[in-house]
Amino acid sequence: MVRSSRVLVIEHEADAPMALFGDWITGAGVGLEVVRPSEGDTVPAKVDGNGLVVLGGAMSADDDELAPWLPAVRGLLGEALADSVPTLGICLGAQLLAVAAGGRVERGEAGPELGVCPLELRAAAASDVLFAPLRPPLVAAQWHTDAITALPATAVVLASNDRYDVQAFRLGENAWGVQFHPEVDRGVMAAWAAADHADLFSHQQLEQAVEEVGEAEPVLRSTWRPLAERFAGLVGDFR
Repeated sequence: MVRSSRVLVIEHEADAPMALFGDWITGAGVGLEVVRPSEGDTVPAKVDGNGLVVLGGAMSADDDELAPWLPAVRGLLGEALADSVPTLGICLGAQLLAVAAGGRVERGEAGPELGVCPLELRAAAASDVLFAPLRPPLVAAQWHTDAITALPATAVVLASNDRYDVQAFRLGENAWGVQFHPEVDRGVMAAWAAADHADLFSHQQLEQAVEEVGEAEPVLRSTWRPLAERFAGLVGDFR
């Protein structure tokens, strides 16, 4: 792998970092350039590097007044799609990717997903470069209230569950969105629980979510680290 490969990371909030994904991607020889628009960083118009990761955040995909940099992020994602840059959107990032391509995001009718939740691979996952090696049963950490309710016609759904049909999808050959959080460990989930002020969850629910992630952490790490490394491989091969 080319050691000078670099991923542009959009970090919407300080407590929603790359976390495990950062360790795994840098461990695979790919550097990170982290842009923090909430701290005044300018979101670039195009990816000047070999890949793009857009992380999660407490805001909704259309909360432009709360997070005035979101239009620029959607524009950046659109440019990355047009240029076939290896791209990964996580939670809010996946929702922004869907919207940038013409999809729709709304408050989830089935209610929030919190803690460790099951995933079911769709048939298309068997031939997907990131998802093909995954084997059921699968679980992932979740924390979201909004959901992707419509994808562009060209999108391919890769994973679902009984709550929400779009848990993972691919656009084109080089862009993926995941509604779940493959990057978090117990420490990240505990920080989110401690900082939660939305009154969406009870103290008991938050405490349970932290414990679920802690107990499942070995499985979560062994499941999602290879996906991060495969994404790093795509980044290393790009350009």
